Amino acid sequence: MSRSRTRLILAIVLVVAALALWRSGLLGELSLEAFKARQDALQAWTAAHPWLAAGGFLALYVVVTGLSLPGAAVLTLAGGALFGLLEGTLLASFASSIGAALAFLASRFVFRDALRDKYGERLRTFDEGIARNGAYYLFTLRLVPVFPFFVINLLAGLTALKTRTFYWVSQVGMLPGTIAYVYAGTQLARIREPADILSPGLIGAFALLGFLPLIMRAFTRWLAAQRVYRGHKRPRRFDYNLIVIGAGSAGLVSAYIAATARAKVALIERDRMGGDCLNTGCVPSKALLRSARLMADARNAERYGIAKVGAQLDFAQVMERVHAVIRRIEPHDSMERYTKLGVEVITGEARIVSPWEVEVGGKRMSARSLIVATGARPLVPAIPGLDGVAYLTSENLWDLRSLPKRLLVLGGGPIGCELSQAFARLGSEVTQVEMAPRLLPREDADAAAEVESRFRAEGVRVMTGCKALRVERGDGGDRLVCEQDGMEIALPFDRLLLALGRKANGEGFGLQELGVEIRNNGTVEGDQFLQTSFPNILVAGDVTGPYQFTHVCAHQAWYASINALLAPLWRFKADYRVIPWATFTDPEVARVGLSEDEAKARGIEVEVTKYGLDDLDRAIADSADHGFVKVLTPPGKDRILGATIVGEHAGDLLAEFVLAMKHGLGLNKLLGTIHIYPTLSEANKYAAGAWKRANAPQGLLQFAARYFAWRRG
Repeated sequence: MSRSRTRLILAIVLVVAALALWRSGLLGELSLEAFKARQDALQAWTAAHPWLAAGGFLALYVVVTGLSLPGAAVLTLAGGALFGLLEGTLLASFASSIGAALAFLASRFVFRDALRDKYGERLRTFDEGIARNGAYYLFTLRLVPVFPFFVINLLAGLTALKTRTFYWVSQVGMLPGTIAYVYAGTQLARIREPADILSPGLIGAFALLGFLPLIMRAFTRWLAAQRVYRGHKRPRRFDYNLIVIGAGSAGLVSAYIAATARAKVALIERDRMGGDCLNTGCVPSKALLRSARLMADARNAERYGIAKVGAQLDFAQVMERVHAVIRRIEPHDSMERYTKLGVEVITGEARIVSPWEVEVGGKRMSARSLIVATGARPLVPAIPGLDGVAYLTSENLWDLRSLPKRLLVLGGGPIGCELSQAFARLGSEVTQVEMAPRLLPREDADAAAEVESRFRAEGVRVMTGCKALRVERGDGGDRLVCEQDGMEIALPFDRLLLALGRKANGEGFGLQELGVEIRNNGTVEGDQFLQTSFPNILVAGDVTGPYQFTHVCAHQAWYASINALLAPLWRFKADYRVIPWATFTDPEVARVGLSEDEAKARGIEVEVTKYGLDDLDRAIADSADHGFVKVLTPPGKDRILGATIVGEHAGDLLAEFVLAMKHGLGLNKLLGTIHIYPTLSEANKYAAGAWKRANAPQGLLQFAARYFAWRRG
């Protein structure tokens, strides 16, 4: 007989057996009310036939659990009432474990092969995790039953967990709960009249059942701590409450919050205070964009009725202004400011040598908690020939003092788009290469189309669906060879700018040696509380993700610092429900929540409301009448699921939708809010009005029309 036929026969037998038990009426007897009604008779029969009663109870319990039928909890209570605490615990403990193992084996035999055939590769990765930590996960679920035990039995059978491991972990893990239920059963047996319900023993039994999940949760945390910290000696006292590694956005905010709370905190930075945002990211790029925008406005002065504006570019002076802006903002993030706030700022290379200790320049210091906020760096791809050219990234770009004549930008994300447009407006011949079918792949297609259209109009050569193959050097200069539509294309350049995203700085300072989990993409694993595999080591910012934005780094830093200071007494889950972002091209693209493309991909039914800025008075007056406001809501409801704005100051305009989503305000509330005329912010109100018109009650409006016609006589 084939294995598939055997599986089918077994499945039919199990279903028939379950149906037979259900039709027999036996399952109906497995209720607390039915047991109490027959309690005296059952106790008398058990006393007269103790071995037969024990065997029958064991067999019934195994069958019920093995078939994943309801009634195990009542049987456990009955075990305590009929056999007492010790014998009842032994019977219920072994019966439940044997029955669970039978359900586990049945699930494995019937379903495992089919699951492996369909999800082989993904299941292999999952099985590797189960092989490492399956026993611990199962033990935790047994102690703190987040899911019903029968569900755990069936799901565990689909994994690669060994049968003997499943059995002994179930035997041990379910024992505390079994004891609690059996003890409650011994107290239920004493109820003869309503007054007995208030007996101290029964109250204690139910109190134990109520507190058991909390007790077991605390126990599993303690057990996990013993497991993860094994081999590490904790200092008797600590030099600091908190040590923060990295003085970028996440690290600065973490240190600031800790110092404000009067904790003793050390902040370690190996390079420059302020991190990438101040020195090589947000601040310099926005300063450059402003100069580029001024050149574009001068070039297009006729659009505003001005015949000619003389503007001569001095690129070196533009870059000097960029650095002047950085110097102007530096005091906000400076060592002096944070020292005055009470933070001990330490310069040097940090290395984590134990879960509580960090070494800098040969000096070892300790803290109860550590926060890793080491940020990220530009991603450099493995392209043949790339090492032979002096390529640019967002780190060394700001050292330029002469404008590249031909600039090739590799990457069509936010960084690549912002810098492509800026250099094109400053006068470079810009070619932008993106492997995806369009620029800004994370944004909606209509938003990306607005940006690409503007880029082409301003002279940027946009190459989408184009894969970089190699860099070649020759007498005619350097060139990037790409593949597009199956053909090789050579793109010459004077300077090559890599803008392909960022790679987390998760290595080189002791995390791997300590055993902290690192994800496949290089980011440091952090849970919903931003704790790593060592609960007292937390992460925040680009080093962990999932969003590499300065404002999200600061957002995570609040949770990381509070959890680091208050745990284990109190912890807060990081809230990612409303995360906004913007790409500061012209037009700007800003988004929060669900996008239209995401909704389609995930099969979420939404109503899309779109308002064009070409209809907005202020936009027309500013000759900025391009772009749109797009809002996603559930069909027929005004709850905001997401919003995308394309146009002037889109990042500023988005704040109203962020606030509305954060605090549960719908489009009706936005429509009822006064907006100043004439401003760009009116676009949000008009988008809400467009939704209202589309959802107006037509029947009521028809009635109103007839009513007013009647009023006119």
